[in-house]
Amino acid sequence: MSSPSRPGLGLAALVCVLALPVSAASPARGLPRSTPERQGVSSERLREFVEALNGVDGLHSLMVVRHGSVVAEGWWTPYDAATPHQLYSLSKSFTSTAVGFAVAEGKVNVDDEVLKYFPEDAPAAPGANLRAMRVRDLLTMSAGHQDESPSAPDKVSAKAFLAQPVPHKPGTHFKYNTPATFMLSAIVQKQAGQPVVEYLRTRLFEPLGIDQPKWDANFQGISLGGYGLYVRTEDIAKFGQLYLQKGRWNGRQLLPAAWVETATAKQVSNGSNPRSDWDQGYGFQFWRCRNGAYRGDGAFGQYCIVLPGQDAVVAITSGIGDMQGVLNIVWDRLLPAFSASRLPANRAAQEGLVRTLGALEVRRPAGGSAAPANALERTFVFPAEAAPLDSVRVESAPEGWRLVRTFGGKAFELPVGSGRWINSRGPLGSLPAGPLGAMPEGLLAASGAWTADDTLTVKICSRETPYHLTLALRFSGDTVTLRPENNVSFGGGPVPTLVGQAR
Repeated sequence: MSSPSRPGLGLAALVCVLALPVSAASPARGLPRSTPERQGVSSERLREFVEALNGVDGLHSLMVVRHGSVVAEGWWTPYDAATPHQLYSLSKSFTSTAVGFAVAEGKVNVDDEVLKYFPEDAPAAPGANLRAMRVRDLLTMSAGHQDESPSAPDKVSAKAFLAQPVPHKPGTHFKYNTPATFMLSAIVQKQAGQPVVEYLRTRLFEPLGIDQPKWDANFQGISLGGYGLYVRTEDIAKFGQLYLQKGRWNGRQLLPAAWVETATAKQVSNGSNPRSDWDQGYGFQFWRCRNGAYRGDGAFGQYCIVLPGQDAVVAITSGIGDMQGVLNIVWDRLLPAFSASRLPANRAAQEGLVRTLGALEVRRPAGGSAAPANALERTFVFPAEAAPLDSVRVESAPEGWRLVRTFGGKAFELPVGSGRWINSRGPLGSLPAGPLGAMPEGLLAASGAWTADDTLTVKICSRETPYHLTLALRFSGDTVTLRPENNVSFGGGPVPTLVGQAR
């Protein structure tokens, strides 16, 4: 079942939000909403900030919180407020929080040796550096490794981590290390008797009103820790607000303030470039930033930015390559929007901000809707040795087209909107770091256009992840040339171009 996508919050609804006084909001549900000026934020400067972000291709969502109230929120269609988003390494900050709870409950000590928790997985003769490795060293990414052990769900385990050479003295060498965060998850699970996602349910997720968080697990059923968590944009903002409030939420001290202060302070040095937000120091699975801020972040632009000096939080999800560029926009465009006191109401500026937020949209292919006669209602077959994609077929449809792709003998119909996005479910169809091939089914949205007389360009957004896949199908006689392109990936080079023949 497919449907035209809608912005996460309609223009009329946004007007109402910005016109209303500060709302109380249910303690267990959403954050309160406010006009920007009531919280000392310039709507005009906020609009300029949003417009600057909109100039970056690949933003998915934004939420700005000031003094505990949401003053700006927007989703780039086809992304929306209700759909959880893959966090990648922003998950690490949630794992750190689980450790904080476990420390407070006496289940874990940050100065314990890691081997204490996994004697059955230790090498026969562990070296001095491995024996010296502490939980604290896992938290600060200074476990002593030079190279990471495998982090894929089917490979990551305590046994694999402990088998990895430890050439550096723990605590002396910063090395970003996703399996180290997995070890934190494994420690909490071993001590608490439940996966981190369940351990955090009553301690963090339910008090903050974070509904149905999903966290992928390894082959042993251990939450991956370093990545794999899916939550909504507002959930990210709530998490940042909890830390901004030193662990306090609706009058309750959920997480010890001392843990928040320690976890977000500079624990180790990780560089010296004053212009890089990756060189400002590292805490317990939190990055220090310029401008006195700190953040959790994940690959391709998943951010939870906490600004204590401005009493503000910024949550962003995206699928971008230049993560520093987005942070530069935050510093250059958002910081000037904050004032120390309440500002006079500015209805015109508020309405301009509303219009900008309501019009956000992932860039669609631009072109016409007229198809050449040799392109439609024909099945084009690819050589068996070329890729897992067996065939492709373009059919006309009221909303635009249907792209029928066959993987491993199974056909998937993808509704493609002409001049709009159409939501559906199916495989994205391209591995983020590998050749064209089937992926697990998920929430998709597709839009297309004839970008040349003989070329249909289809953009597919995986609405729960950072990934966009663009397919350019060029038709010539009885041949189609399919050129796929991923917006972001972890490497592996370009996705190969395929040539198919009409059946």
